Amino acid sequence: MTFTFNAKETVSLLKSLVETPSPSGYTKEIMDFMEKILMDLQVPYQRTNKGALIATIKGEDDSKHRLLTAHTDTLGAMVKEVKASGRLKLTMVGGYNWNAVEGEYCTIHTASGKKIRGTILMHQTSVHVYKNASGLARDENNIEVRIDEKVTNAEGTRLLGIEVGDFVSFDPRFEETESGFIKSRHLDDKASTALLLQLIKSIQENNIVLPNTTHFYISNNEEIGYGGNSNIPEQTVEYIAVDMGAIGDGQTSDEYTVSICAKDSSGPYHYELTRQLVELAKKENIDYKLDIYPFYGSDASAAIRAGFDVKHALFGPGIEASHAYERTHVESLEHTANLLYAYVTSKMS
Repeated sequence: MTFTFNAKETVSLLKSLVETPSPSGYTKEIMDFMEKILMDLQVPYQRTNKGALIATIKGEDDSKHRLLTAHTDTLGAMVKEVKASGRLKLTMVGGYNWNAVEGEYCTIHTASGKKIRGTILMHQTSVHVYKNASGLARDENNIEVRIDEKVTNAEGTRLLGIEVGDFVSFDPRFEETESGFIKSRHLDDKASTALLLQLIKSIQENNIVLPNTTHFYISNNEEIGYGGNSNIPEQTVEYIAVDMGAIGDGQTSDEYTVSICAKDSSGPYHYELTRQLVELAKKENIDYKLDIYPFYGSDASAAIRAGFDVKHALFGPGIEASHAYERTHVESLEHTANLLYAYVTSKMS
């Protein structure tokens, strides 16, 4: 069978994923959504105590397994303090710069299940009042949430059901342009998640027999460092993290190819497995870039740190402005999808 990338279906699924709030630590809704997809595809799966999903497709060789992972958890925040003004002080979930979310609409998820809207702003936003507003630090002391309810003090905010520890999600503002760009928050790593789900669907619908038993691990704690570092089947030999390629000065990754990572902050990825991916890309005429990410880590590197004896590698679509208002191109999604298919249908060396 020749693999055919369905761009329309993939982008539609990606839109549904990014519009389902899932800051790391608050991922039940997105995992329930994904569980239903796996049930509809009739793929055997298990749910871990941490809330991750591991779907398994048995291959011709059941003695040596492969595992591919992508994560659905995203950046977000939690309520650190209900201020005397009734506004909210935040603490970060995941790593980003405060200026990346300044001005963004958000949702406060209360313990009772109520969802309350707000906007993330500098306390000193108005230039008509605060002369030096532009020069002030964008940090946890100056950034706050303006709640879209008629409250002017802490008591009023608490009467809404908002309390310390409530999660705050950021609006993704998903947009697909006529030129093929997809702009949205949380493309890291919901773009890769959509691609894994589409790969599973293609395998199931076309009755493709894989050469090796393959696990698809949808993790939900990657942004805080311990997503795919447990529940790895003991027969697993190769572990692939499907995650974004970071774009910027000094990087080779772009928004139009699949990015293959040779090294990140954890050190080099497995040399032979990385070379295998490169050779597959060359053989299948898949546009790729090799890159190194100095301030990056993945579920694959987390698994290595946890002591698992696996060959680990990392590749994924190129994402511009990572951990901010991100962007990629449908061509990058297609090349990543093609490499995924080429990899899972190749024989393990």
